[in-house]
Amino acid sequence: MSVLYDYFGGLYINLTNRCPNQCEFCIRNYTDSLGSADSLVLDRDPSVEEVKAELRRWDVNAYDEVIFCGYGEPTERLPELLELARHIKAAYGKPIRINTNGLADLIWERETAPDLEGVIDAVSISMNEADAEGYERLCHPRFGLKSYDAMLKYIEDVKKYVPDVAVSVVSGAISREALEKCRAKAGELGVYFKVR
Repeated sequence: MSVLYDYFGGLYINLTNRCPNQCEFCIRNYTDSLGSADSLVLDRDPSVEEVKAELRRWDVNAYDEVIFCGYGEPTERLPELLELARHIKAAYGKPIRINTNGLADLIWERETAPDLEGVIDAVSISMNEADAEGYERLCHPRFGLKSYDAMLKYIEDVKKYVPDVAVSVVSGAISREALEKCRAKAGELGVYFKVR
């Protein structure tokens, strides 16, 4: 079970395997390993102290940033994520990014973007589709059709509190037409668009 792993030169934290989505393209559907991790399948969620202990085993200063992204949705453990992000900033001075599906508000039943202010430097949100119906077919969110609009609202909210916000889609998971609609929507939202 890997809590920390190196992937394309970034230091990633695998905080949980829980996720409100069951995306058809998710890498965990195809392999247990990614980057330097033998297995990102967790027996249980690691405690904050266990993650801190793991960080001490790594040369954190060798990395440009630390990213919360594993085989689950990191905001499922938002309080722990924020505690660890503050620790990493204080102990190592590293910028922090969250890779997320943008459904934190539905998970916690409240607006969560203000929690990120001054703690998180970048957020990358998986847009994945151009409309709610397509998103539900591709990502199978447990929150149903309202998930897509909640994700779009999260993008708008996060921009108020985090300096670097991007949205992404997975190449090959959607049609070219849908991809271009997502690109246009990102432009309307005023955020960076990337194809993974």
